[in-house]
Amino acid sequence: MTPVPTALLQGASNFRDLGGYATASGQRVRRGHVFRSDHLAGLTPQDQRQLQALGVQHSLDFRGEAECQATPYDIAGVQRVALTIEPTVIARMQALVAQGIVPTTEETVELMRETYRDFVNRNADTYGRFLKHLLEQPTPQVFHCTAGKDRTGFAAALLLSALGVGRDTIEHDYLLTNQLYRRDPRLEGKGHPHVMKVLWQVQPEFLHAAFETIDTQHGGMRDYLHGAIGLSPQEVAELQRMLLED
Repeated sequence: MTPVPTALLQGASNFRDLGGYATASGQRVRRGHVFRSDHLAGLTPQDQRQLQALGVQHSLDFRGEAECQATPYDIAGVQRVALTIEPTVIARMQALVAQGIVPTTEETVELMRETYRDFVNRNADTYGRFLKHLLEQPTPQVFHCTAGKDRTGFAAALLLSALGVGRDTIEHDYLLTNQLYRRDPRLEGKGHPHVMKVLWQVQPEFLHAAFETIDTQHGGMRDYLHGAIGLSPQEVAELQRMLLED
């Protein structure tokens, strides 16, 4: 595992390099090639120059349409690629509130777990396009959603899994969000504090729900990558060649 990284950007609180993690075979993920982040709409001019210095040429954006309209960005030299996954957990929560139902902490956690199951089963095509874009563009890239925690967290878990990184290390990276992400009330909306605390942090149970679904419904990560995600064995091998140190 790698230590908690130092923030590179002042206007993005959850930005970090996925490089440095060790695989089961003892190789390491290359540094400076793939970055994960929360949204990029708050970057300062210095931040944008830093992205350019890192060589980032594409941002892979998992946000929904309303999110993109609320916090748009345009970074010189960086092409934004829309990989839209609408934030269904917010819609489900709003539906409950409209019925006068305030979910308990446990019910909110289960709602988040169901969201991660949906990532696996309903958004596999989008996550497949994410991995194929990494294959097609050898230059450094950053991927993100609004907080860089759920849609982005599963994307990072999927990529690191494809590279052969163990699940304990993947969970370590996933949970760094709770240390790095600065909550923004303007983006979170209003809700009961116990509900909002669950929605805007990450818990191991969320990621476990995704892995359990992959294992029980798709025959494990390898079959999931070759099946629902749509990567051939040759493409997985090429991704490893590109993103692992020799």
